[in-house]
Amino acid sequence: MTLSSTTRTQQALAAIEAAGDEGRRIFTRVYAQAALQAAQAADARAAQGFPLGPLDGRVVSIKDLFDVAGEPTTAGSALLRGAAPAAQDAPIVRRLRAAGAVIVGKTNMTEFAFSGIGINPHYGTPGNARDGTRIPGGSSSGAGVSVARGMAEIAIGSDTGGSIRIPAAFNGVTGFKPTQARVPRTGAYPLSYTLDTVGPLAASVPDCAQADAVLSGSEWAPLPARGVDGLRLGVPRGLLFTQTEDAVLQAFEAALSALSAAGARVRDMALDEWLGAPLRLQEQGGISAAEAAHIHRDVLARAPEALDARVLARIRRGESISAAHYVGMLQARAVLLPALDAQLADVDALVLPTVPCVAPAIEALRHDDAAFTQANLLALRNPSVFNFYDLPALSLPIAQPAGALPVGLMVVGRRGGDRALLAIGAALQGLEILTPTQAARAA
Repeated sequence: MTLSSTTRTQQALAAIEAAGDEGRRIFTRVYAQAALQAAQAADARAAQGFPLGPLDGRVVSIKDLFDVAGEPTTAGSALLRGAAPAAQDAPIVRRLRAAGAVIVGKTNMTEFAFSGIGINPHYGTPGNARDGTRIPGGSSSGAGVSVARGMAEIAIGSDTGGSIRIPAAFNGVTGFKPTQARVPRTGAYPLSYTLDTVGPLAASVPDCAQADAVLSGSEWAPLPARGVDGLRLGVPRGLLFTQTEDAVLQAFEAALSALSAAGARVRDMALDEWLGAPLRLQEQGGISAAEAAHIHRDVLARAPEALDARVLARIRRGESISAAHYVGMLQARAVLLPALDAQLADVDALVLPTVPCVAPAIEALRHDDAAFTQANLLALRNPSVFNFYDLPALSLPIAQPAGALPVGLMVVGRRGGDRALLAIGAALQGLEILTPTQAARAA
């Protein structure tokens, strides 16, 4: 990286400022002075030959559900603007600071992280980085846009049903959802105790891997070298390919052809019995809704009218879920996890479209509840399955013709095999069709 941290931080801050009102929809808070001071300190360490690690001096944004000492954590909700300030930084924020990361600001999000669309009536909706009239994807909406528009090099988001991978796919960047236990969630405003995860979005897999090492408290070591030749990849044809738009399917099939040409052993797998189980189990009410109803019980009693009506409706559905149904879902999940593990024993990873569609227009969803619900369910469908199974997953941007909207390739690994999956992802990004664009690398 040839430019100094100070210069790159100044460029990121200038990009936020130049975006005007849009910048204020992407970021809910900007730490300009503190970021420049951190960047200057990183440059001083680099000049002396004592960097703190691979994230020292990197420009990072954090989703506005992570605690930062001395300020309220709003989690995308107007109701929390006046909340008590956080007493201390979230553990992942402390780890970022200790690693020398330059935290440039907090990014906007869906209220309480409860949708995959990214529309927020309280703080505004960031426009998609490729086409500002389209949705950014949620719930880490500002996170994906901040990386794609060069306002941060790495963004830290959360993912309960796809909230890292959906904005990564829609904005043409890389997103990584780890195995849940890998990164602490203390100090992150929860949506679902069972399904929440914390991970990075960035221009490339190596950047995600370096961020993951810091977030997980691991000592950094380069990813193991992995080639595409001989890689065993399963394609779960069936349910998760239904309703897939032609543009997405064409991009996906082109990526598969490139993988096969590079020597990957690609085969179709019949996994609908297992991949459809989370959808069937939660058809009458899901784990996230049940847990959100508990988490937000005080808000529901005190001021439900202050919430985004669509978020409120999803939380309200959780109130109607019986204890018997909730416990039954958890018990069924405990049985299903090892059952799918067994089905994946003979492949290194699954590959499929991250989201079956390209980003729809904001205006088509802003006032049409039926269209919003349909788009939200479709956006969440593929990624949420792998939250249910607690499998690590990447979204990699697939190269598209000029002017085409971004499409993501989801690569799913084994539970606990996070670095192995990152190594696979890095190998895949060595192929031209999955190599980050020059613009993304510059960001």
